[in-house]
Amino acid sequence: MAKLLEIENLCTQFFTSAGTVQAVDDVSYDVEEGETVAVVGESGCGKSVSALSVLRLIPWPPGRIVGGSIRFMGKDLLKLSDAEIRSVRGRQIAMVFQEPMTSLNPVLTIGLQLTETLQHHLGMTGEKAEARAVELLGMVGISDPERRLKQYPHHFSGGMRQRVMIALALSCEPKLIIADEPTTALDVTIQAQILELMKDLTKRLGVALIVITHNLGVVARYADRVNVMYAGKIVEEGTAAQVYHKPRHPYTIGLLSSVPRMDQHRGRRLVPIEGQPPDLTRLDDGCAYRPRCHWAIDRCTDNIPLLEHIGDGQKAACFRKHELDTDMRTVQ
Repeated sequence: MAKLLEIENLCTQFFTSAGTVQAVDDVSYDVEEGETVAVVGESGCGKSVSALSVLRLIPWPPGRIVGGSIRFMGKDLLKLSDAEIRSVRGRQIAMVFQEPMTSLNPVLTIGLQLTETLQHHLGMTGEKAEARAVELLGMVGISDPERRLKQYPHHFSGGMRQRVMIALALSCEPKLIIADEPTTALDVTIQAQILELMKDLTKRLGVALIVITHNLGVVARYADRVNVMYAGKIVEEGTAAQVYHKPRHPYTIGLLSSVPRMDQHRGRRLVPIEGQPPDLTRLDDGCAYRPRCHWAIDRCTDNIPLLEHIGDGQKAACFRKHELDTDMRTVQ
């Protein structure tokens, strides 16, 4: 498959009174056409900032993309003018934002928010845009779409608002959708419905998808490839099967050991990751995960491990990655 998105050595920083926050530090990965790629990690690791960087939505001040390139369909998005990047947002790359309860404009009807996008990007007339909006609401499973177009966001539940956000994202038939924690604040049943809907629609329409999440269940069920982030860096990369069954970074092992799994015996204890994520304004010359790592060695104190190939497309940023060749079914 052709590469749709290529991110190389991306660096995004926030300049604050407390110091410079290295939110995204030398991140590189790609997304192929029609592929679903997950970016996983705990809060504050840089997942959402990396996604916002793709669309150049980092607010200045205090944030700024300070290095790297983001090539989409052969064009470097960081070199486009403001007008050119606005034509990419929504039309070629769409985003489903993290909080469904606040992502929609509360004073505009659902119909106006949908048709405005269609008229701006596709040049549709009012009548055609409204017909397309009805079609989109039906596509995402909202009943009686003609009536719903005239309603406001407060008439919708959280799950229905997220369905509207998905309809907005799909409205201009983009090549890529970025879903930033798309099930935040939704109950478990609705989460499953939203994820199944996104999986079905992206596969049916051939749209590539980047899913930003801390939910490892989402990764196992929906992702083709996985990027595990910690302290602004990608520390492991591979297919979902590789990351789940043959993790090669201590952080990935820690994440998998701390959540219940259906394929484990009932008496297995969950093992939490001890300690706290590092302060991104005070990173030293060593591995950022070192203070929480049971496998740390002296070399980890003064050197940052590079993300290197292990085999079959899997990569890990750990000096002991070849010693961690452990089947996760045996990890206690």
